[in-house]
Amino acid sequence: MFPKTRHRRLRQSDVVRELVRETRLEPANFVMPFFVTHGRGIKRAIPSMPGQFQISLDELLRQAGRVKKAGLKAVILFGIPKKKDPQGSEACAKDGIAQLAVRALKEAWPESIVITDLCFCEYTDHGHCGV
Repeated sequence: MFPKTRHRRLRQSDVVRELVRETRLEPANFVMPFFVTHGRGIKRAIPSMPGQFQISLDELLRQAGRVKKAGLKAVILFGIPKKKDPQGSEACAKDGIAQLAVRALKEAWPESIVITDLCFCEYTDHGHCGV
């Protein structure tokens, strides 16, 4: 007994639709990825990811400032190590690029959410996640 009449009262106007919608996407719902590398003044395009760049810490702070002003509250960092080895040493080093980036971001914006990706595949010379 499917109804012959389908009431569309929840779709009658923009205001009603806005009031009853379940999902709202706002800048605060997004996480901005950053691919961070050692050096200064670096902004190197990533060919396989149009619009994404490997950036140095100084550029990270500039871009993170813009992201924060746009209303995003979280970033995820992918470190590009200076040197790769079989153990992925920089992934755990105090002066590793991801660690330096976290410290710099938290010093500049302590209230921000900083997520890290320390999968060893980027840090090892053999490209595997495990040592």
